[in-house]
Amino acid sequence: MTMDKIFDAKAAEKRIYDDWEKAGAFKAGANAQRDDTFTIMLPPPNVTGALHVGHAFNHTLQDIMVRWHRMRGFDTLWQPGQDHAGIATQLQVEKKLMADEGKKRSELSRDDFLSRVWDWKGQYGTTIVEQMKRLGNSCDWSRNAFTMSGAPNAPTGEEGNFHDAVIKVFVEMHKQGLIYRGKRLTNWDPHFETAISDLEVENIEVAGHMWHFKYKLAGGDTYEYVEKDEDGNVTLRETRDYISIATTRPETMLGDGAVAVHPSDERYAPIVGKMVHLPLCDRLIPIVTDEYPDKDFGSGAVKITGAHDFNDYQVAKRCKLPMYRLMDRKGAMRDDGEAYDVCVDRAREIAAGAEATESEIDALNLVPEKYRGMDRFEARKAVIADITDAGLAVMHTVTKKVKDDEGVETEVSEVVPYVENKPVMQPFGDRSKVVIEPMLTDQWFVDAEKIVGPALDAVRDGKTQIIPDSGRKVYNHWLENIEPWCISRQLWWGHQIPVWYVPGQEDWYPICAATEAEAIEKAKLQSADGTDFRIVADEQEAAALLAEQIKLMDTKNEGEIRSFEGPMEVPMFRDPDVLDTWFSSGLWPIGTLGWPEWTEETSKYFSTDVLVTGQDILFFWVARMMMMQLAVVDEVPFHTIYLHQLVRDEKGKKMSKTTGNVIDPLEIIDEYGADALRFTNASMAAIGGVLKLSEDSIKGYRNFGTKIWNAARFAEMNQVFEVYDPSVMPTPEATVNKWIIGEVAKTRAEVDAAIEAYRFNDAANALYAFVWGKFCDWYVELAKPLLFAEDEAVLAETRQTMGWALDQALIMLHPFMPFITEELWGTVQTDRGLLAVTDWPTYGAELIDADADREMNWVINLIERIRSSRAEVHVPAGLKIPMVQVDLDEAGKTAWTNNEALIMKLARVDSLTVGAMPKGAITIPVEGGTFALPLEGVIDIAEEKARLEKSMQKLAKELGGLRGRLKNPKFAASAPADVVAEAQANLAAREEEEAKLQAALNRLAEIG
Repeated sequence: MTMDKIFDAKAAEKRIYDDWEKAGAFKAGANAQRDDTFTIMLPPPNVTGALHVGHAFNHTLQDIMVRWHRMRGFDTLWQPGQDHAGIATQLQVEKKLMADEGKKRSELSRDDFLSRVWDWKGQYGTTIVEQMKRLGNSCDWSRNAFTMSGAPNAPTGEEGNFHDAVIKVFVEMHKQGLIYRGKRLTNWDPHFETAISDLEVENIEVAGHMWHFKYKLAGGDTYEYVEKDEDGNVTLRETRDYISIATTRPETMLGDGAVAVHPSDERYAPIVGKMVHLPLCDRLIPIVTDEYPDKDFGSGAVKITGAHDFNDYQVAKRCKLPMYRLMDRKGAMRDDGEAYDVCVDRAREIAAGAEATESEIDALNLVPEKYRGMDRFEARKAVIADITDAGLAVMHTVTKKVKDDEGVETEVSEVVPYVENKPVMQPFGDRSKVVIEPMLTDQWFVDAEKIVGPALDAVRDGKTQIIPDSGRKVYNHWLENIEPWCISRQLWWGHQIPVWYVPGQEDWYPICAATEAEAIEKAKLQSADGTDFRIVADEQEAAALLAEQIKLMDTKNEGEIRSFEGPMEVPMFRDPDVLDTWFSSGLWPIGTLGWPEWTEETSKYFSTDVLVTGQDILFFWVARMMMMQLAVVDEVPFHTIYLHQLVRDEKGKKMSKTTGNVIDPLEIIDEYGADALRFTNASMAAIGGVLKLSEDSIKGYRNFGTKIWNAARFAEMNQVFEVYDPSVMPTPEATVNKWIIGEVAKTRAEVDAAIEAYRFNDAANALYAFVWGKFCDWYVELAKPLLFAEDEAVLAETRQTMGWALDQALIMLHPFMPFITEELWGTVQTDRGLLAVTDWPTYGAELIDADADREMNWVINLIERIRSSRAEVHVPAGLKIPMVQVDLDEAGKTAWTNNEALIMKLARVDSLTVGAMPKGAITIPVEGGTFALPLEGVIDIAEEKARLEKSMQKLAKELGGLRGRLKNPKFAASAPADVVAEAQANLAAREEEEAKLQAALNRLAEIG
């Protein structure tokens, strides 16, 4: 059967992938021939997700390693799976519910809503799996995992152990005191009404304002305010009865606990410890000192609202200030609790030193009646207006030009509130797109400080290596300064917190258990005999039931202990929160391998080997997996962590829909095939390098695939496949055949070393140089005379060598370009199984013939230099020219003699003479000698001089611009590092081009 002229990737890729799956080529242990295992955990994409360029890059590197190890006989597992993606999935289902039924989630019961989520997962959850297959991922899909598998409400087909593993870990860690419930500041999403992680927050620069207000000193006190310049000279001295603060969020001042100044700020030394009136709030707050305020920024004085700002929270903790929450779950000003007067009276007592619990402080609603229930941004406008009306806005004089009716321009000055217009970084929910509110809320936390030690030691001791080294430094810094880890979310979709509440002496008492039945048994052990427990939906229903039970208590004998006339029915409800997905995915390595029910089949793959992931989730996922696996099974989850950067566009800019520079990998696969995208990814995967993806590169590597295909077609047309025996190692006599075998061996060693060191770009470059440069360009050309030889032995050995070399190229390329190589593998020989499970070669230096290697590389080097030199001075491509042998050693003479006809044909040389270096000739240096290409009489000297001089003039302008730009200190200081680097690279390239042009002009000048 004659090969098609081109490889039709669109038609072939699905067929080839189906063949792999039908053959079980990707199942754990496929092609295993040794006891060594190799395991990679696929970072689980969201079940709602679609394949993007980050996935495509990340998965390509993993697949290269997986296929390489599988072909080398390792017992290999690439474990796939998806994350249940709490917020993202709930958002999708809520949108669908509203679109299809016009209902909100709150109109359904929790169980009904979760049923809809599972239906959605069943309908759309496999989308990203099919997309990963299009990329060529060789995962063991029979073991596909899901972080909600085995949950109590999971439908048939969603069985699994992951839910049990998550719940078991929570219960055990809670028992050990490693998980607790507390009140801390979190990122609060008012749209979803839940805490979210830092990774789910997008900090975006927006046009903002900074308002300046006066906080008056209590008791009418005053002080002398003095400002000095850098030399200590007084620039301002005045008596003030206030301290000036600046804020970008005026609405939060209603909950201020203090004003802070830096301890070294002399301006405020006289009033440290004094009290100030909090505007609009009728209460006093202290002036405290802390290292946080920057005395050179603004007024140097900072309002401290501990319940609504992360920096303020830390100051409030250090200074032991009360933290008053101002907003509700929807981001509106609170409208609950006691009347404002009652709350502010209690706040005054607390400020005076009265004892108060954290819960009591949180219950106090210090939002004045006027602002209660307002949206936070409407409240901001009202607060600004009221402070200004009260004369508490800092004022300044503004002079502006105005025109009268006749157009005459005059200057007018007026005193206005001091408001700075300035850009501010504002946090937005990455899915809700609303402004995130830092807010003090009750959440569940892992006491990370207690479990971080082993994770730090593992990296310090080298049990786990982080590549590049900069990642290790970041990892250590973060873990050494770790904060409690918030693991609860106020959602319905997820692993519900395994804690139930029963009435306690003062509040609800928590009982942690793996199941409801276990929780009830624990509750009975702590209760009087005969107590019955009734599971209710939530705290509200529990409180109502408890109130009814209290009415049934026997109160006949006043003063005596109350007793029930009959068995009491005690309400019990489950914590409504679910676990953050980072908690469950933190157990990904052991959870996907069956823990806690280890089996020999699964546990042999743990610890895993390499984790390939983006550096942006080093904290959120990687470090937490390290902590969790060490805390649960006392083993590191992987020995190597390979971190890569974000994939950017060809100019190094972050891809975004707004910018319009997003590259869709599925569209690329449709256009150019998966192999071209994969090889592009590998070629740019330098350790720690910036990942710039361009469509031009993808086109180029699509052409690389075409080059391989055409080389195979050439072999087919020359009957190579008809006689080639894959089981026979060629033992040729012809120098060119010996040489290509040695080149194969050198490439194999280079590729292995590069993959072993995670230098995927070096492996890709080595393959490209061999396949395109050595095999397709040189060997095919050099072998042509042998393929037309009359000597049958020479013809046979060349066909066998060409078939073998092509096979080895396909094997080594397969991890990088699996589809086209698999197709060609089956074309060369139709009955030898799949390339995906073919053994990787182990040959080495023994295949290199030193003499053949030296001779053929000498010949290739000479031809390339001649071609390059001709091109530099525009010798017509078809023109044959003379060449002079200036000097040459015996080895060179032998190489010339053996390959004279070939050299002269490929270099377009018509004669060789021995003699001195002609004037104006191009020097061709080679190992052991020198050749020369005379130019006189070959090209029009005057015309070439004119062309070169014109090119030099144009280049001089470009060089002047680049040098001027780089010498400009403003450019070096303000331009992004990648822009500066690009300018420097352009300058170096232009300077190299200038040197070549000048050398060419110098040669022509010698002629005259």
